Amino acid sequence: MQTVVLDIPETIEMSEQQVRMFVAAKLYEAGRLNSGLAEEMAGVTRREFLEQAGQYGVSIYNQTIDEVIADMNNA
Repeated sequence: MQTVVLDIPETIEMSEQQVRMFVAAKLYEAGRLNSGLAEEMAGVTRREFLEQAGQYGVSIYNQTIDEVIADMNNA
């Protein structure tokens, strides 16, 4: 992986781990990382990544609400 140095204002009040998780979650959400690479970048297990992604407003499901409702109706 590539290493990036990032200066974050002290007012943000995030630990390095939180920043890593935030960036990994947002890259996952954007489709730039799969969950395996995102968990590696965040330095957590897959389960931890999937559980914590929601804290950053990231859904682990790649379906819209309408698609989920359609799937439920078809089941």
